[in-house]
Amino acid sequence: MFSTRRLVYLSLLLAMATALHLLEGLFPIPLPLPGVKLGLANIITLLALYLYDLRAGLTVAIARVFLGSLLGGTFLAPGFFLALTGAVISTLFMALLIKKTSCFSPVGISLAGAVGHNLGQLLMASLLLQNQAIFYYLPFLLLSSIPTGLVTGTLLQGLLTRLKEAGVFAELTRN
Repeated sequence: MFSTRRLVYLSLLLAMATALHLLEGLFPIPLPLPGVKLGLANIITLLALYLYDLRAGLTVAIARVFLGSLLGGTFLAPGFFLALTGAVISTLFMALLIKKTSCFSPVGISLAGAVGHNLGQLLMASLLLQNQAIFYYLPFLLLSSIPTGLVTGTLLQGLLTRLKEAGVFAELTRN
């Protein structure tokens, strides 16, 4: 079970992730590649992984997709399933790297998460379309993972540094 303190912090992380998810949906995609977004809400999922564990990260990721799609009017639309699959696979990739390795910075973990998100979306798209030709789009998505993963990872790295400098990181990780 989650302690009350942890539940409050997870609720705040979920609120931030949902707000970023919705905010990002308001901006037009700057690239001519369909489905490419910066992934700002992923910063909060990754923060939950660093502060807590896989369970917390998955809770934030899955609940954010549900709340964001409900508030954005896309619940159970194809985009919902793409986002959900991408968020789950991305979170699993990032959690695995955090737990099993120590050689990756938050930027490297974020890059892996961006790749995982794109792979998850393509897997779901191939299931929805019942066509594997969608995987020809993979090189373009993997290329787009580089700048998006770098940006979100750099933002997270700065956030983690500020939280540690302020002494807040230790407070957040207490049960």
